[in-house]
Amino acid sequence: MATSTDPRAGANSAARAPERGPAKGPNTAFRELRGQRSPGEFAAAVRRAAREIGEQVACDARYVGRVEAGEIRCPNYAYERVFRHMFPGLTMAEMGFSAREAVRGRGARAGCGATPSYTTHPEQDDGTTDHEAERNDEESDVLRRAFMTGGSATLAAVSLGLLPEHAAAAPQDCVRQPVRRVGEAEVGAVEEAVRRIRLLDDRHGANGLYRRAAQPLRTAYALLDAGTARRSTADRLHAGAGELAISVGWLAHDSGHYEEARSHYAEALATARLAGDPALEAHAFCNMSFLARDAGRPREALRAAQAGGRAARRLGSPRLLALLSLREAGGWAGLGDRGACEQSLARAHALFGRGPAERDPEWMTFFVEAELEMLEAQCWSALGDWPRAARHARRAACLQDPHFARNLALYRAELADDLARAGAPTESAAAGHQVLDLLPEVQSTRIQAMLADTARILAPHATCPEVATFLDRRATV
Repeated sequence: MATSTDPRAGANSAARAPERGPAKGPNTAFRELRGQRSPGEFAAAVRRAAREIGEQVACDARYVGRVEAGEIRCPNYAYERVFRHMFPGLTMAEMGFSAREAVRGRGARAGCGATPSYTTHPEQDDGTTDHEAERNDEESDVLRRAFMTGGSATLAAVSLGLLPEHAAAAPQDCVRQPVRRVGEAEVGAVEEAVRRIRLLDDRHGANGLYRRAAQPLRTAYALLDAGTARRSTADRLHAGAGELAISVGWLAHDSGHYEEARSHYAEALATARLAGDPALEAHAFCNMSFLARDAGRPREALRAAQAGGRAARRLGSPRLLALLSLREAGGWAGLGDRGACEQSLARAHALFGRGPAERDPEWMTFFVEAELEMLEAQCWSALGDWPRAARHARRAACLQDPHFARNLALYRAELADDLARAGAPTESAAAGHQVLDLLPEVQSTRIQAMLADTARILAPHATCPEVATFLDRRATV
């Protein structure tokens, strides 16, 4: 039975209401659908319904208020799909929305084929344009400004320099605008979007970037559909779109949205295989292994790492093979096979020791000695050897470049957790304080979850003043 917070609550009663025509003035039909819920509660229900069907909308109380006031006369395609999912027995007119002809005229249908008769209109539908830029609960103002204002990255962030904002925000199957052939400028914008997302993630963490990054990803795949004039350009575009899918997948992963991350990684893998790109395939498998390990699927993590290793053998990059060996070690550790884990770790160290190579992928710039130490620490942690894990985590934190605040916070969070489990509560609390110092500039659900686990382990030691101070401070955060 639907509760008051169920996205579909109110649909049955609304279905009995008389059919209403296009909205003129307040949208009373939509107000009735909200029922007894507050605008904020209803907005949360809209976001939950969107996640159920794989859409991404930034609905909040202000958006609901604008719809009810009649300011938004017809929603964009993403919101339309969500509302139809929430209220399957109703037409858009019965929800109080206008047909697209009433808002923009018949010309609005051009280029989108047989689509519903409701249009995306920048003045009426602010679900993914000015409204989202104005207020997005999932990102800070600092990150929004950084991501949306960066020279050539601005085009990449909004439309990659080709499609209008509302087309980029529409579901992929509706982007059928007649566009010119894709060239160097568009491919360069895709590649720039990938670089900028990675840079901002290194500095600030994933939470503030994840929803924003979905828009350039949709546009990148629309560019693939548009076609290119030259094979070399097409190859670069496939690689760029796949790398962008992996980057957005990582943002979802680090934000705790595992199923969405898995979908993005699978999309990247499919792109790699269609394009015959072993480098992209190895990268996709590498991230899929990492995700499977974090999701508690060690055998899947192992198999994905091994598949990535097979793809990477042709690429001439010892560092990439080293990283995949570390992913494999993580899978063995999760399965409790210490011997196989140690063999994979030894292979990783040997490969890493060969040094960088000209054919190392661009995305591997993060894989320095500090990251190697961190990944080894996680293996020993999974095997229950907490003192050894803490030694490697401490070394990772000492080696990490302080400019990359996210990784520094991650390494110290691992250190705090390992020390707590190793029976060193005072040292653990000190490391925890260092993580808390970084949280104002780092947004990562993963790091916050690690701190929560550490706090739970340290709770029995609350009589220790250092531990009590840490627990109190974390509680306020």
